[in-house]
Amino acid sequence: MSTLRDKFYLASGYAAGFCIALIMVVILVQIVGRLFGFIIPSAENVSGYALAASTFFGLAYTFHEGGHIRVTLVIQKWPARARFVQELAVLILGLGLSCFMTFYCWHMVWESYVFEEVSHGYIPIPLWLPQIPVGLGTLALTIAILDDLIEVLRKRVPSYQQHESDVNLEEI
Repeated sequence: MSTLRDKFYLASGYAAGFCIALIMVVILVQIVGRLFGFIIPSAENVSGYALAASTFFGLAYTFHEGGHIRVTLVIQKWPARARFVQELAVLILGLGLSCFMTFYCWHMVWESYVFEEVSHGYIPIPLWLPQIPVGLGTLALTIAILDDLIEVLRKRVPSYQQHESDVNLEEI
């Protein structure tokens, strides 16, 4: 089961990378198009949507890989029990916030669909389409936090802590 979860987080990371590559392609086509006298309609909008998608798709992968900033200067000296309580409290708080964010992201998608909101630009793009990756990214982050909360409750090392020893600030 762990490998399935790892593949899920990796797929989320690949989706983020694909969106960044899409931004590059759209901007490159826009630059080349200007040299030949044509414009790409709504290129800025598409690039902005891909940027938002890459940000949210990357959240779960970055969390799983321990890439988010964690201030461990104080807690690294704490006893194991105190650190366990702190990790548990932070994961529960993070899970609550990510559940809240996931719910309202999907609510935003639903409202945009119901009210038929479209973007302002050359091409009126229904806003619920570029909002779906935001909802998927927050859902993936919620799953990642829940996954690590379960690991901590089972007295196992969460995925983000497995990479703490990779960067030792005392060596710098």
